[in-house]
Amino acid sequence: MNDTFLKACRGEEVPYTPVWIMRQAGRYLPEYQEVRAEVDFLTLCKTPELAAKVTMQPIERFGLDAAILFSDILIAVEAMGMHLEFSDKKGPVLSDPVRTKSTVDRLVIPDTEDSMPFVIETIKILRSHLGVPLIGFSGAPFTLATYMIEGGSSKNFLKTKKRMFQNPGLFSLLMDKITSTVISYLISQIRAGAQAVQLFDTWAGILGPEDYKEYVLPSVKKAIAELKKEGVPVIYFVNECAALLKELRKSGADIIGIDWRIDLKDAIKGLGKKCVVQGNLDPCALFLPQEKMEDKVKDILWKGEFARGHIFNLGHGVLPESPVENVAALVEAVHRFSER
Repeated sequence: MNDTFLKACRGEEVPYTPVWIMRQAGRYLPEYQEVRAEVDFLTLCKTPELAAKVTMQPIERFGLDAAILFSDILIAVEAMGMHLEFSDKKGPVLSDPVRTKSTVDRLVIPDTEDSMPFVIETIKILRSHLGVPLIGFSGAPFTLATYMIEGGSSKNFLKTKKRMFQNPGLFSLLMDKITSTVISYLISQIRAGAQAVQLFDTWAGILGPEDYKEYVLPSVKKAIAELKKEGVPVIYFVNECAALLKELRKSGADIIGIDWRIDLKDAIKGLGKKCVVQGNLDPCALFLPQEKMEDKVKDILWKGEFARGHIFNLGHGVLPESPVENVAALVEAVHRFSER
């Protein structure tokens, strides 16, 4: 087992900087497209043999240092009782959005093994085949709440913020249910074999620091505290995190994921040098000529040395149009330039 990623998560000495890529199993890979041509997205997520297959595709093609479970953050939301569909034009669509007490009351806190056994089975298959650590994941409570309230994606999150500000008691009730679900879901993933977990807070950056501190941070801290009892590293990724660094320090996460909109050295300064960071190349840098992309890689690697530990990643998910050859070049460059 190549445990370089896990050592970096713990802030230990490593022979090189490990690298994995958010959404590394996905649409930019031709072998993934071949699988998707045969099944719809939700069927792929819920078929353990296929989900394991696409999880391993980037590991087999590139020299990545960790695999991340192929799934979707809304799988757990569906298990809570919402109807989920994926539209090619609209993305995820959740019917009967959660905007009243009755809709919150109807939500359940699901048992993962009963309602999402395919996730557990996928993890077990992967642990028997992978030679690198497996990362489990979930959406963080606030990000899941936005989808549940908006009914899908949003540009301004008006419905979410209105309910958060106008009915904080109901919003808190919803967050409590989601947080309990996230904790149970990720503990099940860990006990099935996930060796690290990541919380994706894709939309927490829409909030200012005070609102994040009041409405989001308590749930994050509760979830992370429970997960850390399982003894595996916990990564917390917040998109557009620059204004929230002071609060992210309080999350309790072992590793903080950094998006590309802030200089990594500045992020480390805001978090403190005792932190372990993950990130933070702009996903669009994969469209640069390789020598220019390598210059950015070297810069991020140098800045990562100011932290207690650094895991190289993109500042968000790899884009579907990304050139496969540049992804390969990125992974190779990270390893070559960071070799101790």
